[in-house]
Amino acid sequence: MILPVYLYGSPVLRKKAESISPGYPRLREIIENLFETTYHSDGIGMAAPQVGISIRLFVVDTSRIESDEPLLKDFKKVFINPEIISYEGEKVVYNEGCLSIPGIREDVERETRITIRYQDEDFNEHEEQFEGYPARIIQHEYDHLEGRLFTDLLSPLRRRLLKSKLNAISKGKVDTTYRVKNVR
Repeated sequence: MILPVYLYGSPVLRKKAESISPGYPRLREIIENLFETTYHSDGIGMAAPQVGISIRLFVVDTSRIESDEPLLKDFKKVFINPEIISYEGEKVVYNEGCLSIPGIREDVERETRITIRYQDEDFNEHEEQFEGYPARIIQHEYDHLEGRLFTDLLSPLRRRLLKSKLNAISKGKVDTTYRVKNVR
C-alpha cells in the first residue's frame, strides 16, 4: 500500500525512533509499504518515521538510479535497528533532497565512509562498511531515525534563507506527485 509521506513540521520527524524486536506487528507489511511508497514517490530510500511510524527501520533501493553510479548496482536493503558505529573518510558536499521536504535541494557535507551495524528483515545481524553514494544514502535515512533532517546540517544562514519555504511545507503548501500528510 502506498502511504502518505509526512511533511516537514510533522512531530514524528523530530522524534528519536524506537528499536523493535522480532514479532513486531505487521513488520513485513510495513517493509513492503515502505518500498512501494518509495517507488511511487520516485525516491531511493524511506525511513519509517517518514510515513508516521516511529520505529528504527529504513529501506533503500537504488535501482532507478543505478546506471548513474556503479556502486549502486543491486543496492536494495532493509535496515532494522541500525547503529552507525563509525564515520570515516573525507567530508564531501553533495546536493540532497528529501521526500519529506519537497521542492528543496541543498548541498550537504557528509563523510564518505561509514560502518553500520543493523539487522535485516529476518533479524539477522550485519556489520558492514559502505562508501561513496551508498554511505550518503544510509546517513540520510539514518538521520530520520535520530530525528534529524538534512536541513539541520545546513549553515544557520542557509536555514534562515529557506525559512519561508520550510514554513510553507509545514503548512501543507506543496505540490508533489505523491501523497503527503501534514500533522503540525
